[in-house]
Amino acid sequence: MKGFNKEIKIGDRIVGKGHPSYIIAEIGANFDKKIDKAKKLIDAAKECGADCAKFQTFSTPKIVSEGGFSRMKLEGVHGSWGRTVSQVFKDAEFPREWHQEISDYCKKVGIDFSTSPYDFEAVDLCEKLDLPFIKIGSGDITWLEMLDYIARKGKPLMLATGDATMSEIDEAVRTIESTGNRNLILLQCITNYPSKIDSANVNVLKTYQTAFDILTGYSDHSPGPVVALASIVLGGCVIEKHFTLNKADKGPDHPHSMNPVDFKLLVDYVREIERAMGSTRKEVVVEEGETVFVQRRCLYAKRNIIAGKIIEAGDIDVLRPALGIPPKFKNIIIGKLAKINIEAGQPLFWENF
Repeated sequence: MKGFNKEIKIGDRIVGKGHPSYIIAEIGANFDKKIDKAKKLIDAAKECGADCAKFQTFSTPKIVSEGGFSRMKLEGVHGSWGRTVSQVFKDAEFPREWHQEISDYCKKVGIDFSTSPYDFEAVDLCEKLDLPFIKIGSGDITWLEMLDYIARKGKPLMLATGDATMSEIDEAVRTIESTGNRNLILLQCITNYPSKIDSANVNVLKTYQTAFDILTGYSDHSPGPVVALASIVLGGCVIEKHFTLNKADKGPDHPHSMNPVDFKLLVDYVREIERAMGSTRKEVVVEEGETVFVQRRCLYAKRNIIAGKIIEAGDIDVLRPALGIPPKFKNIIIGKLAKINIEAGQPLFWENF
């Protein structure tokens, strides 16, 4: 196998090492069944600096079994809704007849549009809309038939890895690799809403980078920006965060989403971190041009030295600024003959001896 690409073209952007991180505003169900609100969310995501406004495309009967859920005693977020899972999912469906209009609207606004497909027809719709990438949710990581089907569309892929073991992730990655699709980004994820900071395991990105030699990112459900920012420091090139206009709105995704103020702050922090990361080459930068002298030391005359004197240790001080002979040459200067008179408090220069 040739392995996965280290630079991937997504829309008009190149994603990979040395390029700006790709930031996804996950709108999910936060449009609240209103296309106008979906457009307002897209506008807000663009204003915040997001690269992509992302939705989810599913049909309730093709993603959940009410008979199966009725056999479970749900204690997590799914059990907190006060309604059946099918009812909540039905309300959260992103109508397929809206997709073209929303895709066109994103183009008009100047932001990428994408969605996570959860059935084969949804995947075909992604292909028809010519999405810049397809995101595969964590819940489908063991549905290898679907992974194969999506990968063969030839689109760049992002695969979330919440709930998954390394063996399951390896199997999913190899399934995609076997299709010849080389444009895959692995996203660390903790599938809980919200997820805990203590569970984030951002260091897993290093494991993915080593084990699969692949681009990485983070699909983050934790509060605040910390986990997402840490992922950038560890070489992640994609961030996904849920996005809402108002966290107090009713719906399954609003409470654990970022509002525009917080999302804009996240984007600003990411861009600052990227500037701060800089180069791997250690060098004296322009702004250190003065302090390299001001904060370093050199050899100074501790007292008046007359021409012809043999320099002793007591004749030398080591002080700032570093205008003369560096301190490491002190033992070489001791024993030298002064050629000229040197006043106390003046730096020592090689031509003095």
